[in-house]
Amino acid sequence: MTIPNEFLSALEREGILYTLNEPMANHTSFKIGGPADVFILLRDMARLQYIVSLCKNHGVPLTVIGNGSNMLVSDDGIDGCVLRLDDNTQKPKMLTDTKIYCPAGIPMSALCSFALQNGLGGMEFAWGIPGTVGGGMYMNAGAYNGQLKDVVTRCYHITPDGHEGHLDAEDLKLGYRCSVYQENGCVITGIELELIPKDKAAIKDRMDTLMFRRKDKQPLEYPSAGSVFKRPEGYFAGALIEGNDLKGCTIGGAQVSQKHAGFIINIGGATCRDVTSLIRHIQDVVMENDGVMLECEIRAVGRNV
Repeated sequence: MTIPNEFLSALEREGILYTLNEPMANHTSFKIGGPADVFILLRDMARLQYIVSLCKNHGVPLTVIGNGSNMLVSDDGIDGCVLRLDDNTQKPKMLTDTKIYCPAGIPMSALCSFALQNGLGGMEFAWGIPGTVGGGMYMNAGAYNGQLKDVVTRCYHITPDGHEGHLDAEDLKLGYRCSVYQENGCVITGIELELIPKDKAAIKDRMDTLMFRRKDKQPLEYPSAGSVFKRPEGYFAGALIEGNDLKGCTIGGAQVSQKHAGFIINIGGATCRDVTSLIRHIQDVVMENDGVMLECEIRAVGRNV
């Protein structure tokens, strides 16, 4: 789309740095994605409310990302403004002996480390999950029988109109890889979570165990967006894919991982089109042979996806 000059001028007046036609392949764990019309790397969360309001007032679509670890961006790029939250000045903080506030732009791993340092259990499942707290909240991230739904008590946000607000746990509509934020257009700014006192050594042991399992089972040496498909009821997506001899199946630069069939990896030069073609092929084969429709977990973003 054509970005209004008034929009760019307003960013410049506020001293907000931006780039035009920024390749999103530089900002996703898949290393895939065409240009964003405007890209802002926001390291000052105090400017977030201004940018959200500015986009609204000028009719510029806004896409907010963290580490880009659970998304597949179109080869044709993204319309409007892409805002990446990366505020290294903010840290988690204790609200009570067991309650933590964590800003959205902080890596999930940093939140896990903070909980460990304070002798609080409940976040061990997230150790090794890539991405930021905001992205994790958006998807209700989970692994190894744990999920954010188990510990989050409140989520703070900026509404599409630029106003601050929050929702308590009962209003977050947290389910399997879903939350109300996939519907309401608000930008997550932080979460509160309630954890339980636990021996630090026991927390560390659990985190180490889960990290070993990740490294042993997952193709972390290749660019990917994590697990591609949601777990179908009564099945495991990876087992269905492997059972259909699809490990190693390749289209262009996209390949079903030989290490874990639930992952599609970028073996070099993969495009969004390669990945979506491979996803459709997997879905068709599994549906034909097993009668199970695999639903994508990764989020497709951008033009023509």
